[in-house]
Amino acid sequence: MKLHILGCYSATPRAFTNPTAQVLEIKGHLFLIDCGEGTQVQLRRQKIKFSRIKHIFISHLHGDHFFGLPGLLSTFRLLGRDTEVHVYGPKGIKQAVTTMLKVGQAWTNYPLLFHELDSKESELVMEDEKVEVFTIPLIHRVYTNGYLFREKIGERKLDIDAVLNLNIDTCYYRNIKQGKDLVLDTGERIENERLTMDPPPTKSYAFCSDTAYNEAMIPLIKNVDLLYHESTFLEQHHDMATQTGHSTAIQAATIADKAGVGTLILGHYSTRYKDLELFRSEAHSVFDKVELAEDGKEFKI
Repeated sequence: MKLHILGCYSATPRAFTNPTAQVLEIKGHLFLIDCGEGTQVQLRRQKIKFSRIKHIFISHLHGDHFFGLPGLLSTFRLLGRDTEVHVYGPKGIKQAVTTMLKVGQAWTNYPLLFHELDSKESELVMEDEKVEVFTIPLIHRVYTNGYLFREKIGERKLDIDAVLNLNIDTCYYRNIKQGKDLVLDTGERIENERLTMDPPPTKSYAFCSDTAYNEAMIPLIKNVDLLYHESTFLEQHHDMATQTGHSTAIQAATIADKAGVGTLILGHYSTRYKDLELFRSEAHSVFDKVELAEDGKEFKI
């Protein structure tokens, strides 16, 4: 699993900072999470192939989280894309995006499928044989969701020494890796545990931006490997966080601590602050494993 930070600042873009956008690589997927202005430029800078992005997850309809989407979808068309794109986001996103595409006569020549969300409870929004994605209801000035990305348990690993010692034909390997016991021609049953090893541990990532302090999310993100949680403000501006539906670095760290996550990534910084290390320092007073998002930075699990 690898997380690419394309942009991690709040409010307006600047010459040297970008609003929220990320790409998550997980089990062969490239998921785009939020799409602020300049996202496609950042995708090119990080040499991420546009054609591999098939699922786009938008947290809410504030400009710094989705104003880059119409432009990106238009570019897909210019590049001759023919594979479908799925967009997940709040109710209203279809109208917002398609109006711009129609007015600009840039309607897509590929299938564009919208999955509009309005539930205030966590729900499964995307699933295949390898990955499942759930919403994380957040508290903000408009309807907002975070997203939980979780690998499914993979096949068991074949114990090559064991199967060779028993002279088991390769035609049985597939069933064995799927967890099935083996029945020999003699009628003897060999338990699967003798022939396989546990699959690699699954990995998970939770994206939470934008939100006020919200302990209701804790059960949903319990023990995730990596948590991105907005930290727009430092503690000196705690009141502003409350008024605007955002969080401080200490509040983000408190959520990470109570949820028992592996590592916390801070982001969505207000541009009023010049030294990002202050965010790490404040969060460290509550939680040890803290990283700072930076445009262009990658995180691996």
